[in-house]
Amino acid sequence: MDLLVLLGVGLLTGTTTVLFGFGGGFVTVPVVVWADSALGGEATRVAVATSVVVMVVNAGFATAVTPRRTLAALRGGGPLLLLLAAGGAAGAFATRLAPPVLTHWAFVAYTAVTLADVLLRPGFLRPRGQAASSVPPRALPALVGAPVGALAAFLGVGGSVMTVPAMRRAGHPMRVAAALANPLTLALSLPAATVHLATAAAPAVADGTPVGLVGLVDLRAATALLLGALPVIALLRRHPPHIPDRVHAWAYAGLLGVVVAAMALSGP
Repeated sequence: MDLLVLLGVGLLTGTTTVLFGFGGGFVTVPVVVWADSALGGEATRVAVATSVVVMVVNAGFATAVTPRRTLAALRGGGPLLLLLAAGGAAGAFATRLAPPVLTHWAFVAYTAVTLADVLLRPGFLRPRGQAASSVPPRALPALVGAPVGALAAFLGVGGSVMTVPAMRRAGHPMRVAAALANPLTLALSLPAATVHLATAAAPAVADGTPVGLVGLVDLRAATALLLGALPVIALLRRHPPHIPDRVHAWAYAGLLGVVVAAMALSGP
């Protein structure tokens, strides 16, 4: 049953990767916590690591099939990508050292704060670029790369929860902000995934039976999630849905609310 659930969630993560720039983190972390509940308090740590690996593949594939004219908005963003990668590696190391309960409730708290931010602070539901279409969108400052990468990798969320609102407020429509979140997610999640896969000690269930992990990554769960996600990404990139920008933004906020509730209810 959990395999079928993971495949179904994979379909959902493929959709969120294209529509919202979520490479999987906000959806996969709660589900992998549930699927690996036999690990007890370590389930969140494994879920974060597994989520990061799923994000590498989802974000990489989504970036590869994104039109080059859309990705051109990141031209000159090399320093930002490098700092995202450095932050991603640091955040992954921090996940290995932090108590699992801290990772779990930090995930809940950050998602809740982000939800409040997109709802209450001007600029997300109606970005600047729509009010003054003649003003070109601003580039993200490179210095945000390190803190965004570190926090995203620590929580297993890929960075889209920070970069999509930032790009909206810089003037990008939701469709472009979500598409640009994928290469940024790839930059920070690739080094983080390397750290998680190289972790030597794997957790075990209470009776001492090891779970099928590579490092901290549940490869069975990651494979099931990707089998569901990748065909959806290919389909939606080839035939993108036409969603009004404002509806698109409200859907992003709604998904954040669902994730906050799911993680709070599954907390240790």
